[in-house]
Amino acid sequence: MAIYELRTYTAIVGKMSELVALYKNEGWPTLSKHPPKLVGYFTGDVGALNQLIHVWKFDDDADRRAFWAGVYGDANFMAFAAKIRPLIAEQQNKLMLSAPWGPQP
Repeated sequence: MAIYELRTYTAIVGKMSELVALYKNEGWPTLSKHPPKLVGYFTGDVGALNQLIHVWKFDDDADRRAFWAGVYGDANFMAFAAKIRPLIAEQQNKLMLSAPWGPQP
């Protein structure tokens, strides 16, 4: 059964544009070289200001752990991560399973 990972990064107020620029110019180009697991990136609007939200789909927990091990073992990603960490006030991760009805991403 597929596992979905919802990651929400809350940027420090005033730093969202810098966070988005770093993801666009460095983060995504690096992540896109790894296996395609991303469902999508989103930015918060009403009620979720200063948030960068991403959803990932994995075959199972082993697939998830292998993916992140590969990403965290990538020197380019770690250099990018060092740049964005000072811009993030909070990070939340949630693991989810899809409901047994309705559309599946």
